[in-house]
Amino acid sequence: MKLHPSSTQQYQTVTGYFIGGVEINAQPFNYNLYMLPEVAPRPWPVESFEALAVEHFELLAADQPDVVILGTGERQRFVHPRLTNPLLSKRIGVECMDTNAACRTYNILMGEGRRVTLALLFDKK
Repeated sequence: MKLHPSSTQQYQTVTGYFIGGVEINAQPFNYNLYMLPEVAPRPWPVESFEALAVEHFELLAADQPDVVILGTGERQRFVHPRLTNPLLSKRIGVECMDTNAACRTYNILMGEGRRVTLALLFDKK
């Protein structure tokens, strides 16, 4: 699916998504990643949803976002609160949703000027 262009081109904007990947500023990525509006996409060193660990969320907390939007693949899945404790203990919100919804939500929050981290997991086929 292609998304409409926005006036936030100086930021990292999701411009499209597809099965197993995403476009950020019209550049395709097909690996698990995380980013903030002002920080380019970085590989997120997690193999799969089932492999998520506290350390993965500590990495996200280091950027001190207001909220983390977690895209869990083609379907919405929820992370156990003990894994997200590094975020919750710093009063950083965490929202889990399917990856497509996460991309749309990130763009909205980013467009509102929020300090939001988008963390994406892609289902490996």
